[in-house]
Amino acid sequence: MFELRSSWVWDFWFADDGDRYHLFFLKASRALHDPDRRHWRATVGHATSTDLRTWEEHADALVPADGPAFDDLATWTGSIVRDDAGLWHMFYTGVDREGKGLIQRIGSATSHDLFTWTRTDLVLEADSAHYEKLAQGAWPDEAWRDPWVSRSTDGTGWNMLITARSTAGEPDQRGVVGSAFSPDLAHWEVRPPLSRPGNGFGQLEVLQTETVDGQTVLLFSCLNSELSTGRQAAQEHGGIWAVNAPSALGPFDISEAYLVADQSLYVGRLIQDRAGQWQMLAFENADDTGAFVGRITDPQPVAWVDGKLTMMGAHHPPVGDRRYVDVS
Repeated sequence: MFELRSSWVWDFWFADDGDRYHLFFLKASRALHDPDRRHWRATVGHATSTDLRTWEEHADALVPADGPAFDDLATWTGSIVRDDAGLWHMFYTGVDREGKGLIQRIGSATSHDLFTWTRTDLVLEADSAHYEKLAQGAWPDEAWRDPWVSRSTDGTGWNMLITARSTAGEPDQRGVVGSAFSPDLAHWEVRPPLSRPGNGFGQLEVLQTETVDGQTVLLFSCLNSELSTGRQAAQEHGGIWAVNAPSALGPFDISEAYLVADQSLYVGRLIQDRAGQWQMLAFENADDTGAFVGRITDPQPVAWVDGKLTMMGAHHPPVGDRRYVDVS
């Protein structure tokens, strides 16, 4: 279990340098007292492990920029890839003070060692030709975040999946898989969504695609409160969702999504351990009373059961079973 005494921990992503796993995660001080305040105080923390279980914390990777900047209020969720020259690229979400945190944009930073990061001049915004903007007033914020970047299968460049909302459809069902393409990780073209609205989700958070034992799967998360009124009326539950797909670019039929874990866990991430077994980690979102927890689970193996990606074994450890990292 990865838990910090001084900070809540939630959304996270990985980089693997071949020797160590690098965990990057959102964190905010417990001195805020109210965990709902954490989003506007978020920085990107960093820890490493050789086994995905025992972690050593390091200095934060990113903190909000000096203003004015697109990320001068908070830095949010992202992903990391390595280019052919060996340079690491982190793509992350930023919100600013001028926009009161309501407009999300995507930026990037680079590193030679995964410890020291330098911001680039990239600021990627939602294109109103395909994606809902704040001015439409259909959602509390302008969703354009959680970039998931991977190399294109044809070798021509890089694809980015993005938490976004369509310009069309019922307001509570506009969540789509946004997309962009780059030939070089520096210049990006926003492209149409890879899924359709109208599938019962207000938004699809923290996207990830992987091919597990020959089957490609898209992971996303959605809370109870952000399911459509129809899904809520049917007493469906939020949490970690998956949808099987023909390729890393879909197309994704979100109407076929199935629940992997209820919203006591959130932001499921797939990663292979050194033995080649696919594992899932998530952050503990709520305890039995509904109170926010804010720590990351140990890895749990996944397998295909009746055509659905399934977490195997117990993944709800007792609340008292806490192994803090050594930050002394």
